Order: sequence, then structure tokens, then C-alpha cells
Amino acid sequence: MLRREINELLTQTGPGTPMGELFRQYWFPACLAEELPEDGAPPVRLKLLGERMVAFRDSYGRYGLIDEFCAHRGASLWFGRNEDGGLRCPYHGWKYDTTGQCTEVPSEADNSSFAENVKLTAYPLVKIGDILWTYMGDPAKQPPLPEYEFALVPPEQTYTSKRWQQSNWLQAFEGGIDSSHVTFLHSGGLKSDPLFKGAKGNQYNLNDTKPFFEVADSDGGLFVGARRNAEEGQYYWRITPWVMPNFTMVPPRGDHPIHGHFWVPIDDENCWAYSFDYHPVRALTPEERQAMIDGHGVHSKNIPGTYRPVANMDNDYLMNREKQKSGEWYSGVEGIAIQDSSLQESMGPIVDRTKERLVPADSGIIKARQKLRKAALALRDHGTTPPGVDPKHHHVRSAAVVLPQAEAFLDAAREDVTVRPGMPVSSV
Repeated sequence: MLRREINELLTQTGPGTPMGELFRQYWFPACLAEELPEDGAPPVRLKLLGERMVAFRDSYGRYGLIDEFCAHRGASLWFGRNEDGGLRCPYHGWKYDTTGQCTEVPSEADNSSFAENVKLTAYPLVKIGDILWTYMGDPAKQPPLPEYEFALVPPEQTYTSKRWQQSNWLQAFEGGIDSSHVTFLHSGGLKSDPLFKGAKGNQYNLNDTKPFFEVADSDGGLFVGARRNAEEGQYYWRITPWVMPNFTMVPPRGDHPIHGHFWVPIDDENCWAYSFDYHPVRALTPEERQAMIDGHGVHSKNIPGTYRPVANMDNDYLMNREKQKSGEWYSGVEGIAIQDSSLQESMGPIVDRTKERLVPADSGIIKARQKLRKAALALRDHGTTPPGVDPKHHHVRSAAVVLPQAEAFLDAAREDVTVRPGMPVSSV
């Protein structure tokens, strides 16, 4: 179990909280690039780390992330007119550029002099791959831009989606480094999902329901190794990297694209689950990309015009007891992503970890909590830069390998879990 004060420290991410300040040391996804598809596109409401903002792309193509509310009388700038290099509040015409600087106050005779003293909170917004990334910390300490492989490969090799999850970020993230649930919750998907089926590793997963876990430190976070029995004298290892604070990758299966996630706090009771697929050495096939669009694999089928899943807590995730009984869908819920979110949301907005009973299979989760807490307190008390900020820490891959039983997984698979441009992933 976890002490209540530690649970609160790890789950509270608003301004001024230790974990909130930790998140503000990193670049992380603010929204998808598709949400601002063209110059002068309508602004997008965003809530990140408890702060309400709007993202916009001005008429000159510059991206901005600024306080949602006009400095005049607090009207939402989501209603703003995106025109001539800025966002104009329709209430009284105050206008702001992508840095949050007010540029026009039409009611004032000395318009420019008054406007130059008005500035909204603003954060940088940068497009890399399919994502618009933001950094919400001290501008003087802004780190270099992220270098995750999935965001840097050519566009035809990658696909990213997102969905709203009605739970705290931590319980969503913990599912991302928990390999033991795959054998049960996702057993149907291993056989039928077009982005999973056919890989030999699926049989190792299904044949050994008692994985042994080893956890190794990395410069940016952890490597969580899940070991299952393979052929005589060998083990099947699924190696999941975690880069602090919220990046995880699913170990690959055969030649299928590699999956992964970012878990981004909206507030303390909601988060965005960003899910990506990419292949480092080839384009995604039309069939693979369509399966992702249709919500297979780690993606979800969302309500049109939103990022809320069609299957959600309001309709009991379209639970099908007949398919649960037959085993086609082990939990009765369809789809890898919704199988995860349904159970994580069922814990409540913030799970009470003082009541849990952990087992050796939870060793990755235990180590991750310890590392998060240590980093948040070191930042608060000593200003120590946390792991994962340096882009070199982003150069990791997940791996699925068969190794001799006598070999330590990370020593034997060091190259397999390191980005090697132009080289395929290590997969079974």
C-alpha cells in the first residue's frame, strides 16, 4: 500500500504542487496538429495541469498557447476571432498574439501604449510529428526539443491519436508499464486485433500466465522486463521503457508497428491518453493505418468531432456479457484501449492506494512511484533537474526478445532497447 500523503503528492499536478512542477520541466503533448489544421484555424480549448488555455494558429502560421480568458473582463478567447496575426476577443475587441501579448485595445485613445502593458500567460507550442508540444516551466530553463523516434520518422511511417480518460494520470500511466495484465485482459485481442495478431510472442504471453519481473534503471527512467518461459533453456522477455514522467512504449509483436503512449494530466481527475504507432524502417500499410483510424490496437473509436471514446463510462463501455462469457473479449469490453480505460476509470477518479495489496508482478509500478517521488522532492528542495529532460534520454525503444536463461536481460538487450536509425526493432 501507499501512504496517503505520497498518493496525493504523485497525483496532484496543479500549479505549485511538487508533481505539477515536475511536469513543468518537460516538453509534453498539448494537442494534435490536426486540431489546428491550417493558418487562421478556429482556436482550441485546452486544460493542462489544471490550467485553462486556448491553442491557436494565427493567420501567419505561428502557434500559440495562451490563457483562455481575456485580461479585460474574463471572456473566453475560445470565442475569439483569429485574424491578422492574432486572436481578438469578440466582446470588446482586445487582441492578443501567440506570445500572449496584447496588441490592440480599440477603446483606448493611446491604444499601443496601453496594450503593451497587458500580457496573458503563454507557453511555447511547437509542431514535431503529429503533435503540438508545449513546455510550461520557467522560460530560462527551457530544455531542448524532444527527440522521440516516433515523432521524427517520416509522416508515412507514423500515426498518433488521443482520447480523453476520466481518471488521474497516474493510474493510466501505471497500466502502461504493467505487462502482467496482457495475458488476461487483452488475451482476445492477441488473437484477433489486426495490429497484434500473428506474432509468435503472443503464444509466449498466452502460455505463461505468471511472468517474472525485473526492473532496471535507465538514464531517463526505467526498463521494465517481463520474463516468460520460452523454448528449453530460454526466456521470452518483453522490455518496456519508461521515460519520465509519462512516456511508455509497448513491446513489439512481429513486424507490426510499435505502440506507445503519453499520459498527460488535464487536471487531477482527468488525463489525455496519447497513443502512437510507428515503424522505424517502412511506411505503414494502408490496412495498418486504417485499422488505427478505426480504433484498433492502442487507439480508440471516438465520438465524431471529439476525442471522447464511443464506449465510455456513461454507456458502461458497451459491455457485452456474451462475448465475455465466450472469451472473445476477456472482460466483455471491445478494444485494447477501452479495455484498459474501463478498468482504470472503474477505480474512481483517483484510486485510493492506501488499500491496495501489491505483489512481485507490480515491481515496475513500485519502482516508478519511488522514482517520481524522489525526483519531485529533489526538484522542490534542491532544484535538481529530473531524469528524462535531456533529449538523449528519449532515444529508447521497447523490445521483445528470446534470450538464454543465464543472461541478464538488459545486458543482453542493450542495443535492442536503443534507437538505431534505419534498423528494425527487435521483435518476436
